[in-house]
Order: sequence, then structure tokens, then C-alpha cells
Amino acid sequence: MLFPWSGLALTLRPDFMLLVILFWLLRAPNQCSVGTAWFMGLWIDLASGGIFGQYALAYTITTFFAVIYQRRLVLFSSTQQLVYVFSLLFLSQLILLILKTFAGKEFLGWSYFLPSITGVLLWKLAVTFGLNTGRHAHGN
Repeated sequence: MLFPWSGLALTLRPDFMLLVILFWLLRAPNQCSVGTAWFMGLWIDLASGGIFGQYALAYTITTFFAVIYQRRLVLFSSTQQLVYVFSLLFLSQLILLILKTFAGKEFLGWSYFLPSITGVLLWKLAVTFGLNTGRHAHGN
């Protein structure tokens, strides 16, 4: 989030912090929780200089939905897991968009949601190269 992105890279940049939070919710749910997501969201709010609390709220709601299906998510096939991760990333961006709209910013178009797609592609790449999301630990 703090790298000096510009141009197309800025448009396509996935939410790395949310991806890390989702990974640790799957991998070690006793060490990462909704409270962790809230705290990291506040940190991103401070670092980005945007509306204070927007990322905290988006991360909290997104991880709440991730926790609901956390035990089942590790049993999903890789395609089902990708669809679920995409929906979580999309939900987070939708919440941020709503909050930004209430703050007076204009809708940037559908390209605003491209980071959800690149986030899922990054997730798939990480799983392909051996990042264990818990699925292989169950013998699937």
C-alpha cells in the first residue's frame, strides 16, 4: 500500500494487506481475527491519509464474512476458494466505494474493481507456487 505506484500499476494494485489477513484467517485463525483486521485497517487508514476508519470498517466486515465460512473454506476446491476470495475482495472494495461516495468522491468507473481481479490472480499464483491455505493439510 505504501509503495509509490502510478499509472496502470496503481489501477491494478490489489489490496495486499487484505490478502495477507485472509490468508492468515485460513492458516491460523487462532492468531488472526476480526480484531486483527480492524487494527490493520486503522493502520492502513493512517498510512494512506484517507478517511479515518474506512479501511478498518471494510476489513472488519470482510473478515467477519470470511470467519463465518472459515472452517468450510479450507475444504473448498481451488476454484470455489478463488470465487470466495474474489467475493471477499469485491465486498471490501464495494464498502470502500460506498464510504468514499458518501465523502463526496465521484465514482471512478468499473475499473475501480480491477484490484479484486488482480488480487484473485495473485492468490491463485501464490497457491499454485505452494502457499498452503490449509486445503492440503486435510488430505485433499
